[in-house]
Amino acid sequence: MPGFDRDFLGSPTPYPELTDAAAADAVPVDGADWIDYAHFSLVMSRSRRMARVVAWNIDGEALLPEDAIGRSGIRFRPDPRVPTGLQLTDELYARNDIDRGHVARRADLLWEPDAARANSDSFFFTNITPQHRDFNQASRGGLWGRLEDDLLAEARLSRQRVCLFGGPVLTAADPLYRGVAIPTAFWKLFVYEFDGAPRAQAFLLRQSLDDLGPELFPFERWKTYRLPIAELREIAGLDFGAYLTWERPLEQLAPEAPRLPLEHAIW
Repeated sequence: MPGFDRDFLGSPTPYPELTDAAAADAVPVDGADWIDYAHFSLVMSRSRRMARVVAWNIDGEALLPEDAIGRSGIRFRPDPRVPTGLQLTDELYARNDIDRGHVARRADLLWEPDAARANSDSFFFTNITPQHRDFNQASRGGLWGRLEDDLLAEARLSRQRVCLFGGPVLTAADPLYRGVAIPTAFWKLFVYEFDGAPRAQAFLLRQSLDDLGPELFPFERWKTYRLPIAELREIAGLDFGAYLTWERPLEQLAPEAPRLPLEHAIW
């Protein structure tokens, strides 16, 4: 299976390097840390039973409407290549406001060839993380998919092609729910060509878990911020050094200033 295409853009888009701790926590399949699916690949975290990082390609010019390929009859299910005990499954998601949140969005993967296979592959639990429904669902104004929607709407995006990397921020401070540590933040790195030049930008997205019980995440509600790519080594256990020269500079913020909100980002 082809998985994430590292030659999808005019410039190569290599996988990030895993830190030693992230590599030790990975769940290899057939001797490789990266597990391939149609249009995406991922690395599983053994300790957290979810993906540490997912890499996927979007061909905006070939994207099909979401209703062109149905999801009816496709169940969320474990990937048989990964031990079931190392995947979070349905028990976590019953009778609460936690969604089975796709890391690589189903809507991003529906392009030919292999659109039907990508649609089905997106429902493996290896591509799913616990996301509050207000964070995940577009019908509720969820943040998770708005970033790529906004980027694909930009006319100067070369060939409407984007490579994405994303995943949860896994920390020892994540609150426990049903015995599972729930991430309170997620990140995305976008790599693309804009006006013919390669660019990369990272974002940090926070989700609130207030509705799941007291003291889970009692602070800020939904926020989306630009994030220096170099910081992904610390928060994600991944080294994206290959993309540092492509990064759009952050605005002139004082060191103590908050991250740049999404609405002020300049592609």
